Amino acid sequence: MIIFRYLLKEVAKTQLAVFVVLMTIFISRLFVRILGDASEGGIPGHLVMVFIGLSVPDLAGMMLPLSLFLGILLAYGRIYADSEMTVLHACGVSEWYVVRVTLLLSFITAIVTGIFTLYLSPMAIEYEYQVKEQLASDSGLSSIIAGRFQTTGNNKAVVFVHEKNRQDNSLVKVFVAQLPDEQHSHDSIINSSLVFAAKGKVVEDDEGSQRLVLEDGMRYQSDAKNNEFRSVAFGKYYIQIQDQKVDHKRRKLTALPTTQLFKKELPEYGAEIHWRLAFPLACVILTFIAVPLSVVNPRQGKFAKMLPALLLFLAYFLLLTAMRRIIASGMLSSVIGMWPVHLSGLILGGSLLLKGRKSVRKITLKMPSIRRSSTDKSGDK
Repeated sequence: MIIFRYLLKEVAKTQLAVFVVLMTIFISRLFVRILGDASEGGIPGHLVMVFIGLSVPDLAGMMLPLSLFLGILLAYGRIYADSEMTVLHACGVSEWYVVRVTLLLSFITAIVTGIFTLYLSPMAIEYEYQVKEQLASDSGLSSIIAGRFQTTGNNKAVVFVHEKNRQDNSLVKVFVAQLPDEQHSHDSIINSSLVFAAKGKVVEDDEGSQRLVLEDGMRYQSDAKNNEFRSVAFGKYYIQIQDQKVDHKRRKLTALPTTQLFKKELPEYGAEIHWRLAFPLACVILTFIAVPLSVVNPRQGKFAKMLPALLLFLAYFLLLTAMRRIIASGMLSSVIGMWPVHLSGLILGGSLLLKGRKSVRKITLKMPSIRRSSTDKSGDK
């Protein structure tokens, strides 16, 4: 029991450390990209952490198999490099016992990965779609940032606000440049106008269209044909900035619940089902590959087989990606799916395990002597 806890603790501790490092790297890159969109006015600043949090389930589902694979390689590689595994084998701990201990952790990781890929990730992606649609529908109000030139939701005007009151969303010192219509773009000087108002606000009607209501301002317009320049003072001035409610975007398959994917027998749906199941299955299959690859000579060091192991993982992942595209295109039945790739990985792991077992090595070493003795007997006859 002590050996069981020791091996399980070493692998779990290393896997957790690798998972934290990988998630930190990818979330940092994601944070930089989302922060860049927020600085350009694409999304409000208070939603930056929301978008990052919604990306965590999808990232976690992909990083858990990789962290388990690297955790096994690093943990057992250190144990072999320090000759601890040699002592354990001398005490009667077999290679298959090490595999069974590791499989317990891989099954737990597979269950957690399945929760992410089958349930949490689609739910997070769907909620992200809803947040983006809400931002698009409220583009006339929530996305207006003081001190920045911004285009309205219908792309018919450019707005600059000197100050924005967060309590009642009122605007102070508003500058608006109305852009010409596309069909009158050749008369841009005539159709465009400039408006300046002391204050304003955004109102929305029942149909979802939004208007910018300006108060106490001036409107300037130039008429190039008549060589006239007009300025008009107004008490209230209305500018349409959002024509109608934003249509709901067509959801990607990644946002659909897993139960809904089983309701339609389409190639795309089958490919998405196999893709979500691939990551939990990979946790178990990669265990059979990682354990024998972690066997290193103490003189070589624990990183001796890291490069070939990573190449095998990359090949496995690329094959899964290629099979996903083939299934989605209809060239391969979803009944077959990605099972050939999983079966190939399982066969590879089993062959590596059998190659490393002592009983197999003994039989292999005895084979030449058996062949010589059989040859001698045939010669005597």
